[in-house]
Amino acid sequence: MTVGADRILYEDEYLLAVNKLSNELVVRGAGEVQKLPLLDFLKKEYPELKCLHRLDFETSGVVMFAKSAEVEKAVLESKFKDWKKLYRTLVMGRINRKIGAIRTPLPARGKGTVPATTTYRILEKYANSSYIEAEIETGRHHQIRRHLAGIKHPLILDQIYGHKQFNSVFTQEFGYKKFFLHAFSLTLPHPITGEQIHIEAPMPKVFEAVVKKLGSL
Repeated sequence: MTVGADRILYEDEYLLAVNKLSNELVVRGAGEVQKLPLLDFLKKEYPELKCLHRLDFETSGVVMFAKSAEVEKAVLESKFKDWKKLYRTLVMGRINRKIGAIRTPLPARGKGTVPATTTYRILEKYANSSYIEAEIETGRHHQIRRHLAGIKHPLILDQIYGHKQFNSVFTQEFGYKKFFLHAFSLTLPHPITGEQIHIEAPMPKVFEAVVKKLGSL
């Protein structure tokens, strides 16, 4: 198997869920790539595979694929109804609320804005940062990153939406340079059988390491 068996999180005759690594493309974009995207690797083993959703290049975690055009069509026609995607991340500052919701519209890929909702809950608070779990009802471009930056708690080490001075100090203290955003779990109704499926991707070791360091301070 071209992608290690340890990265296969779920598989049946209709679906395939894989643990995407950080700094790995899901599908080929417009520009040139230095290494094959995940879909290209998987197609060597599953020629008819279709990508059902994507994660940003830097984000790790659960990605779901359909094994045929018929299964892809069933998911698209359902408009991803009852799909629940949970992410884990580290953000700047201590968030006072245990749970919260951000409903700020975000820029559309064309013109104007589109509705977007991100809910979150605090897993741990540290001296000057928070470890949170976020759920998105939509999948807008950089949604979690934009929304959390909008409430003044950007992802630590986010070079686009983050706090440059905070990021610089964090890198000096801990040695990390890339933000931590992990698609921890995906829950959905099976598009063919209707059975409820719950899939979890193990936390990246580097993410676990920084959480442990922060907790020990």
